[in-house]
Amino acid sequence: MQEQPLLDAGHENVVSLAKETQYAAHGIVSRTLLRGPNCRVVLFGFAAGQELTEHTSPHRALVQVLSGECDFLLGQTWQHLKAGDLAHLPPGLPHAVKAPQEFSMLLTLIHA
Repeated sequence: MQEQPLLDAGHENVVSLAKETQYAAHGIVSRTLLRGPNCRVVLFGFAAGQELTEHTSPHRALVQVLSGECDFLLGQTWQHLKAGDLAHLPPGLPHAVKAPQEFSMLLTLIHA
């Protein structure tokens, strides 16, 4: 069963990302904020020490770090990202995430 998005794609909406970000003591919490025919927006809260192993996506993606810092693998290069940074991931790019500290990010998937 798909998670019900927080925002209704058919209407104007305002949401506080800081208030909606959730964290688990030893995990990663993801919440779908918006799901439309050509995009999906997901809010992530990572506990310190968590990671997503290397994977790919068939969709173009934008990752915006909202709070804290993380290490992000883009292709074959690790980048240290901090709050305010934006990363672009073309479709099929191998990527991974490590959270040396608690951090949050917004993932926008663009479906071609």
